[in-house]
Amino acid sequence: MKMPEVDRAIIARRAAIAEKLRAIVGQDWVIDDEAERRPYESDALMAYSALPLLVVLPESTEQIRQILLYCREDKVKIVPRGSGTSLSGGALPLEDGILLTTARMNRIIAVDPLNRVARVQPGVQNVRVTEAVRHLGLCFMPDPSSQAISTIGGNVAENSGGVHCLKYGVTSNHITGIEAVLLNGDIVQFGGEFLGGTEKEFDLTAALIGSEGLLAVITEVSLRLMPQPTSARVLSLGFPSVDDASRCVGAILAHGIVPAGLEFMDRKCIDAVSSYFGDTVKPEVAAILLCELDGPEVEVNALLAQVQAIAWKIGLADLRISSTEEERAALWRGRKSVYGAMGKIAPDLYVTDGTIPRGKLPEILQQIDTLSRKYGLGYANCFHAGDGNLHPVILFDAARPDDLAKAEAFGAEILKACVDLGGVLTGEHGVGVEKRDLMTYQFTETDLAQQQRLKCAFDPDQLLNPGKMFPTPCRCGEFGRPRAARKPLPFPDIPRF
Repeated sequence: MKMPEVDRAIIARRAAIAEKLRAIVGQDWVIDDEAERRPYESDALMAYSALPLLVVLPESTEQIRQILLYCREDKVKIVPRGSGTSLSGGALPLEDGILLTTARMNRIIAVDPLNRVARVQPGVQNVRVTEAVRHLGLCFMPDPSSQAISTIGGNVAENSGGVHCLKYGVTSNHITGIEAVLLNGDIVQFGGEFLGGTEKEFDLTAALIGSEGLLAVITEVSLRLMPQPTSARVLSLGFPSVDDASRCVGAILAHGIVPAGLEFMDRKCIDAVSSYFGDTVKPEVAAILLCELDGPEVEVNALLAQVQAIAWKIGLADLRISSTEEERAALWRGRKSVYGAMGKIAPDLYVTDGTIPRGKLPEILQQIDTLSRKYGLGYANCFHAGDGNLHPVILFDAARPDDLAKAEAFGAEILKACVDLGGVLTGEHGVGVEKRDLMTYQFTETDLAQQQRLKCAFDPDQLLNPGKMFPTPCRCGEFGRPRAARKPLPFPDIPRF
């Protein structure tokens, strides 16, 4: 059977690009075989997939610079990627573009314990940073649930949070500087190796954090390290209703207590994790709050007593308190294993991400329950309750007709409800492709135009992660270009005193 001309053209294009890339990174670090490209066809948002044209694995900043220069010259689209744990389709490949993964760039370059800074390459797994500095009494606080495999470059691109972001902040609060390569091949340094390194310049470090690979390829990050708390203990607070657990969140914070982490798990999550680890939780418990308190031991003990008093007053049904580091780790292990454990109760999961004012928790949880009945799909709730960052888990079966479409519509309505309640479309998962078409629900046309101006300043050819974040294609020419030949205006006379 004769091969169609279109397929021949694609094969020829792939071969030509592969040859150029192999000349840069070496023979073994370009993947063009279809079977070997398959593992890269989606990120953790498994609802969508696309087979990349090629996968390239550079090992240095210089190799990335050469790759971008070639791609710009030959108009090749590029999707930067860490370990592919994005839950919004931000690292979803393009069938007509290359996937540039930083997996080989996984060195911790230097640690400065005096200034509490670590310089790392983007492919370093999040948890490795703390493991590398623990002997110094330091740690890297941002700890997304995927921290065992998610990379620092991906954490920066998505501005990831984690269970300790309530007290210590998200990734952006722990970055002092970034090295990146622009599409024109420039290697740029934003910020520095100490806090306040951007005080005399535009804070372009902040522009790259959360930019989802649309502006540049990150090649090195300077991380702010924190002292390990001298004492940390976790309370597992079980309540007979979701409403009681939600009210307890507001009551704890209203008393001026700021836990290191304050996490919510409903009964479906509890059952999934209990089954996974062989644990048991009282049947009358409908929801659990995990509340971690840290600091000097005397302070932690005083706060433990206050939180217990607040919880008992609301109507506590079950209480567990860690007394050792092993017990504390075991309680967090359950929370961080929820998404893996949920696979025991549903064939497919659709995890979304929105943020609301904390006082609206009972209201949004009721709306999610109502939407569940509307779409005929189950759900589970596991989220960062302390900062109102929801992660509803929609349960569906992709083998059933229309289930995926229903799950998408269900998720979209949850996110719209978050915006209606004064919140935003995303807390830490990013926009990617999942929330791209909802951007107009939160932002005005002017808002989006200004965001796209920034994109065009970095990537006028629209080659870096195109098709993500913005609901309509960005055409940089619409914003106009500076006229290089225009004569500069004379300065006005300035009165002198």
